[in-house]
Amino acid sequence: MVLKNLALTVALLFLAFVPATATAQAGSPAAPTHPIAAPPSNAGATTPATSPASGPGAANPAPQTNCQGGPCDAPPPHITIATPAPAPAPWPLQERISWAANLILVLIAYMGVMLGLSALRKIERQTRFGETAAQAAVESAKAALLLAQAQERAERPWIVISPEPVPGTQDSFTVVATNRGRSPARVVSLVDEIATARDESHLPPAPAFKTEPRAPHTPSILLPGESAEIKSFSRGDVKAVCETAEELRRLEEWEVKIFLYGRLNYVDLRSADETETHETSWCCWYIHGRQKSGLVMAGTPEYNRHT
Repeated sequence: MVLKNLALTVALLFLAFVPATATAQAGSPAAPTHPIAAPPSNAGATTPATSPASGPGAANPAPQTNCQGGPCDAPPPHITIATPAPAPAPWPLQERISWAANLILVLIAYMGVMLGLSALRKIERQTRFGETAAQAAVESAKAALLLAQAQERAERPWIVISPEPVPGTQDSFTVVATNRGRSPARVVSLVDEIATARDESHLPPAPAFKTEPRAPHTPSILLPGESAEIKSFSRGDVKAVCETAEELRRLEEWEVKIFLYGRLNYVDLRSADETETHETSWCCWYIHGRQKSGLVMAGTPEYNRHT
């Protein structure tokens, strides 16, 4: 950058001293011009008239001229003198000093502009570096937050619902809540409902309950891997759902189905905030046959939510 600025300065000085040299050369005296002789003018002269030979002895008779009654002399040459160019006025010392001062000021201003541009480029680079570092810090913070959330989710309790047959009892089933997480959980409320519908698509869009959530009869704390029964259903409970023989016939012919669904709320025992609860929704289809029955998971995602 310094060499480039120095070269530009030398070029400006050269261009500045060229006019002075040209002015000095213009001040030298001009070479005299040679006079230009005008061609002879034949204005006013008459063309000599020749007469025919008067005799055989006249070969080249002398021309007869008539210039106002006498012979015409050769006209004097016309001379033109060129006026020399006026000599230029000398360059005063004060103007030279002023010109040199202005040139120095221009060079100083140019150097200042170049230094300012260089500083602005450096500031721009530093700003870009700062923005890149800030963006990297934000990305690192996001990654750390996601990692912490993932670890927290991995360590928290997760209660899942599954239907299981009652050992030693035919056509009798229970809905079991199992803690699949890594920390203990405490069940705070339960609610369930029984409904009949043609299929899952004919259930309400969201689970509807006729009763309010209830607290478990005893404080239910589930350790990791531990289970608890929250609902039971058997073949004998079908009559309570189907009040008439026609409803029972439609159920046996699978024109309608029995659905059991509910919701369970629990808290993490490690959390200091007791109001931060998690929810597990569940839905099961009771398959009623003429001789045997079954209970399987069913329902739309709205009926099987985990938070």
